[in-house]
Amino acid sequence: MAWQALNLLQLAFTLVWTAAWIVVALALLLVTRRPEISLRMAARCWAPGLLMGGNVRLQVEGRERVDWSRPHLFVSNHQSVIDICALYMAVPVPLRFLLKDEMLKVPFVNWYAQATGMLFLDRDSRRAGALVRRQAAQLLRQGQDLCLFPEGTRSRTGELAPFKAGLLQAAIDAGVEVVPVALDGAGKVLPVAGLFRARPGVIRVRLGKPIPVMTASGPVSRQDLTDQAHAAVRAMLEPRL
Repeated sequence: MAWQALNLLQLAFTLVWTAAWIVVALALLLVTRRPEISLRMAARCWAPGLLMGGNVRLQVEGRERVDWSRPHLFVSNHQSVIDICALYMAVPVPLRFLLKDEMLKVPFVNWYAQATGMLFLDRDSRRAGALVRRQAAQLLRQGQDLCLFPEGTRSRTGELAPFKAGLLQAAIDAGVEVVPVALDGAGKVLPVAGLFRARPGVIRVRLGKPIPVMTASGPVSRQDLTDQAHAAVRAMLEPRL
């Protein structure tokens, strides 16, 4: 009962905190016309507040492996809705996400996502996938960083699911490296099952070595790129001796 009461308070705080910072971010965007500022507010204000409110600690490894002066496509496993908070804080540059189109129905989040240039995917439409790949490639060519969850949905068991290869084609088309990201602990902090059952804990974000999309003989195949990314994330998730 005590946990249920605390979780209700945390849920109320999450909703109010999120709505308040979105209003501030959108107001600032109207003044500055710079989405990157609003994106960094999510990393420096919104996400830390939510983790602190849930007594969640964040550990980040591997930032030194990435050249942050260049754009990248980040591909991460997906354990919980709190993954986005962790990724915002782990990546020290403005970060956009590929979101499922159901998010277009969520007030405030929908407004913020569209205003800051997030991409949306209708997972039931093959035609939509091709369009989003072109949009993602264009975003990367413009020097922006994008994160996607190639498992397609959150893992209910914590096990890493196969990656869908289609969207990684955007990195090949744009000529940018792919950074594999392993998230661990988020599923225990905020499990998929249930309405809102938050628990204190540690979320670890490990950034892997960037994977090039070009070789001496030309571009890599998207399936090979996907297999490399999946293997890298799996290796970072394996227990360390």
